[in-house]
Amino acid sequence: MTTTATEDPQGRPGQDPQGRPAREPAFTPGASGASGAALAVLPGVLTSALAWTDAHRTRFALPDDVLEPHTQVNATLKPLGELAQLGSTIRRTTAPGTPEHEVAGDLVAYAWEQVHEGALLLELLRAEPFAAYPYEIYAAFAGYGLRHEGFEALARPLTATRAWAHTEQHANRQLGLVNSERRVGVVTHTDAGGVLSRTWLGGLSEPWMFEGPSGYALTHTVFHLTDWGRMPDRVPKKIDGYLRTWLPAWADGCLESGQWDLTGELLAVAASLPGPAPVELLDAVWPVLADVQHPTGCVPETGVPVQDPAPDPYPFIDCYHSTLVTAFAAALSLRSLRGNGERGETGGAAPGRERRTA
Repeated sequence: MTTTATEDPQGRPGQDPQGRPAREPAFTPGASGASGAALAVLPGVLTSALAWTDAHRTRFALPDDVLEPHTQVNATLKPLGELAQLGSTIRRTTAPGTPEHEVAGDLVAYAWEQVHEGALLLELLRAEPFAAYPYEIYAAFAGYGLRHEGFEALARPLTATRAWAHTEQHANRQLGLVNSERRVGVVTHTDAGGVLSRTWLGGLSEPWMFEGPSGYALTHTVFHLTDWGRMPDRVPKKIDGYLRTWLPAWADGCLESGQWDLTGELLAVAASLPGPAPVELLDAVWPVLADVQHPTGCVPETGVPVQDPAPDPYPFIDCYHSTLVTAFAAALSLRSLRGNGERGETGGAAPGRERRTA
């Protein structure tokens, strides 16, 4: 990410790219993290982030012209799909009867209402049979157990076409499509292992080549591989070791440069690894991100956190995703640190069958 000196040549404190006094690294390899530091802040972070999201749920509402060609997918359907995806994971990862569990479930139900219980996604699929995004949004609901018979009846022949199997896209995006097929419960169009080997992460790329785009590519590779943290054992041993070695440095670089959204995604990755939780990393980074969170619960994507006490200190588009990601990462981190595995409802789609390619 970035390298910022903590002292100038005369030994005076330096400044970071935003002009703030440079800080010491959040994580020093080999140093012991403050025991329990993450657990001390995580419940409050999760509750506040979900409360902000719930209070702003109408901002995720789809416009009346959502099916028109001029409608911007990234400003309408994408946020709603993210609400469904991350909300459903939080619901499954939190204990039944807790406020967080109930709020997350309410948010998924709201998102399902917005797509008319799948009927709107069917209209999208009819209008754009060549596009993957209606299927991927639908899969977020299907993996949670919300299905639409008409959508699946049309999707089955479309996903069996040569065009579907040969859509040209980045490897981590293709891995996302494979995971969507798994969630819907159909035969995947290709083998996930072969796709994983072509990703930045699967190739165990040189860690110093990490930057923003590769960072988001690797986090989503893990999310698609593990079904958004639900199946940590899908992470191969060599990738697990690589991530445990380099996540601390990458997370520290993100903190140093004010990349709060990517920091949250890296924390979610850390909490999606098989085996013991990376306690030192979580204890070092979560208190920093907790300090960035506004009292209302929202978290900015990037930059210097504002001190404005107003109820909406950031434009919605600049904080909704990072706030959702913070809640998602907090729920996964609590599960990982408590060692309870996935709790809550385990119903949903039957797992898809993996297509094997030579």
